[in-house]
Parts: sequence; structure tokens; C-alpha cells
Amino acid sequence: MGKNAKNKKKMKGAEKTNLKTEKKLLMKQKKMLAKIGEEAAGVEVDCPPPSPRVNFSLVTHPAKDQLIFFGGEFFDGQKAEVYDDMLFYTPAKDTWTVLRGGERPLPRCGHQMVATATDGGQLWLFGGEFASPSQLQFHHYNDLWVFHIKNRQWERIAAPGGPSARSGHRMVLLKKRLFVFGGFHDNNQSYKYFNDVHFFSLEEYKWYKVDVAGVAPPPPRSGCCMAATSNGSILIWGGYSKASVKKDADRGTTHWDSYALVPDKHDQKGLSWKWTSVKLGGMRPPPRSGVSFVVAPNGRLYTFGGVMDTEEDEESIKGQFTNELHSFDVENRVWRKVEVGPPKTPAGGKPQNDVEMEKVVTGVGVFTVSVAPKNSGSSSGSSLKSSVDEINEPSPRSHCGMAVCKGTLFVFGGTFEEGSKEITLGDFYSMDLAKPTSGWRTIIENRTNRMEWAGSESDSNSENESSGDQDTSDDSDDASDSDMDTD
Repeated sequence: MGKNAKNKKKMKGAEKTNLKTEKKLLMKQKKMLAKIGEEAAGVEVDCPPPSPRVNFSLVTHPAKDQLIFFGGEFFDGQKAEVYDDMLFYTPAKDTWTVLRGGERPLPRCGHQMVATATDGGQLWLFGGEFASPSQLQFHHYNDLWVFHIKNRQWERIAAPGGPSARSGHRMVLLKKRLFVFGGFHDNNQSYKYFNDVHFFSLEEYKWYKVDVAGVAPPPPRSGCCMAATSNGSILIWGGYSKASVKKDADRGTTHWDSYALVPDKHDQKGLSWKWTSVKLGGMRPPPRSGVSFVVAPNGRLYTFGGVMDTEEDEESIKGQFTNELHSFDVENRVWRKVEVGPPKTPAGGKPQNDVEMEKVVTGVGVFTVSVAPKNSGSSSGSSLKSSVDEINEPSPRSHCGMAVCKGTLFVFGGTFEEGSKEITLGDFYSMDLAKPTSGWRTIIENRTNRMEWAGSESDSNSENESSGDQDTSDDSDDASDSDMDTD
């Protein structure tokens, strides 16, 4: 999906013609939307639940108990579709509405959207990417939009000096400022990952480039976890990047390190900051890409899912997906694994969700990770389909959407691999964070057994082989893997 190199294709003959046609269609679409203007606000109407999607934004309404979705993408093996729809879900009524009419951001995925209670409620959206149906053309955005919830109207903000076009970045709100970190730009010809920091002032409507000092900054990356703290600093953890190792061959790295961006107390303007490397306590999740996260009002960051790619042989990469839920105390910097549902004790055995501990030796010492027992927490290959259809909980996946509303955690969509197929999910779950032992509640059941895959297995396998992405190394903070990106 998106920038996953497994879906990229070499351009030949007719494909180049298709690319030219798609460019013309994209330009036509931009011109049409430019003519719409801001003369009409949108109107909410009833609608069915969202279609399956990945790399969308999901946030909680800043003033009432409602979840808001925007954008995302879907891929059926042959054709990619990128969305610009905006949907609202009301948990108390279990109802859906969609915004119709009015100006809006162009279709995109891999963007960021942040909510603030200012002026009746606002949603701020930055960046993202668009993929043509054939995934031969990719366009990244660097536009900034605000959605005024009170009057149901999008407004594009014209402010120079912001971050370059990108997707897979992270954005958080801290003291009336929107901080943007990282991300990547990939046009199918070349790519670049970022580690720069910008912020947008919600008071001045102006972008600032942050002057960062201190230790070496975090290596460039996309898809990291990022949270603001009560003392005015920003924490980041994990993420993904890739680098070229030889012609037509890249190596992906899943990062496992953590940093704090701390303001200079002597800088009255708030433009000087410094990076510090930090150590996190507790049991942090193993290195994974595609990890989804949400910061809850209780000061905890929750992560769900992700994928760890393992090399079966020189030309085969297998994704090990998970459905583990972890929490991170942002203020005390401590991780813990959240055990969901009541313990299940087989006859004469110990509870199945007991965590086995294993010491792993690295180049700089020893650390401890949890290893899930067999038939729990992770899955891959064809065995995943049966587990998806049988369990009453979110199946292993990556790149899903998460939100917390009134102490309830919600998880929607995402993607997983079944053999050479990349399946996009549209299921929906909730869980009471105060009572995780009560388990998950299914809002929309998994419908993957009713979906048709249009791509052929041989095509997918040949694309995997041509990507040239293998890995044989790791270290204490990073683990190299295949060319899967994290939007």
C-alpha cells in the first residue's frame, strides 16, 4: 500500500502511456477543485460505515463524543483508490454520517490530522500523498488545511516556510503550536526521509523552522510514535526508513530508539530546542513497522499491531503481524503490555496470555523482550485467514486507525498480508480501557472472507523479487527489514 515497494512496478511501454494519462487526469482534478472555492460549506448526511482502508486519519471530536475519519487508501491487487471522504461516527447511537459538498483537501493518505477545541472545534491537516490507480505515479502534499467543525467548512491556509511535501510524518499539538517531525518523499524514481522539525503557530498562522541543538538528532524516519508531555517537551519512539545499498536494492530499517525534543529555557521566543537520547523503562514493544498509536487523555500512549519482516531466504521476505496492545506512560516513560480479555487456562496448563521472557544479546548489551506463546498475538501467511474469521478481536495487522473517546479505545481498518496478497481491512472494534479484561467489542465484523483479490500471486511474487530488499543485520535500537514503509 502507498509506498510499499512490493507494489511498485517498472515502467514499460503502455505503462508510460497510462502514466501520462493519469497525470492529465490529476491536473484536471486539481483545476476543478480550485474552481469550487469556499462559497459553500459541507452538509452532513447519513451514510453506511467506511469502506476498508489504510493510512487514513482518525481523531476524536474535541467537544463531543464523536470520532472523525478522513481519507485513506485501498488496494485490491490491481487498482489503488485514494479517498477524500470525511465521516463521523457517534458511538452512543452507533450511527455514521458523511460530509457532502464544499471545498476540501484533495484525496490523500499518509497525512496527519490533529484536533483542537479552538473556536468551536478545529481539525488541522497537513501533508500526505496521492497514488494513481496503477500506482505508477505518486504525488506528495505540503498543504495545510483547517476544518471548522462549527460551520462544517474546510479552509486552506496559505503560509510559506513550512515543511516540504511529505507523508508518513507525525504532528502533535503543544501549547497552541503544531509540531511536524519526519516523514518521507518518494516519487517512484527517488526517495528521501526527513528528520527536520517545524511548527505552525495557531496564534500567528505562521510556520517556523525549529533550530535544534544538542546530541545528534534522530536518524531520518517516518511512522514513529510521537507525543507531547506536560512539561513542554516532545517524545518520539520507533519509526521506519530505508536506504540504497546498491543499484536497484534498498535496505529497510525499523527503528527502536527514543528521543526527547526539549525547549531551551533561555529562549523567550521558543525557537531553540535540543534533542536528547532517552531510555524508556518497562517492557517496550519489539521493533515493528506500521505500528498505530493514540495518546489518551489519561496521559498514556497506546500502540496496536505492527509488522516485523523476517527473511526466509535470499529472495523471500515474510511479514510477522501482531495484534498486541501496549501502553506507554508519557510522563514516567514506562512501557507495559496490556493483557486484553480474561486469562484462558487450558487443562493442566498455565494461562495462555502469560508472557514468556527471553533474553536477547545485542552488540551493546542484553535486553529483555516478550515472546508470545504459540497461537497468540501474531500471525502470518495463510494461517492468518482462519484466525481472522474465528476470533472476536482485532486480528494481527498494521497501519490501522486508533482513537480514544470517553475512556474507550477504538480500532478500525489497517492491512495484513496473506501469502502474496495485501488485504485491506474495514472491521471496527472498541474496548473499555478501565476494564481491558472485559475484552474487545465488535462494532463491524471482519469481512475479508467476502473480498476478492484482483492481483495474481505470480505478479506479486515477481514484484517482491524485483524490489531487492533483504536484511541481515540488527542492533539495539534498529532492526533492518524489507522495504515496507510506515505512513
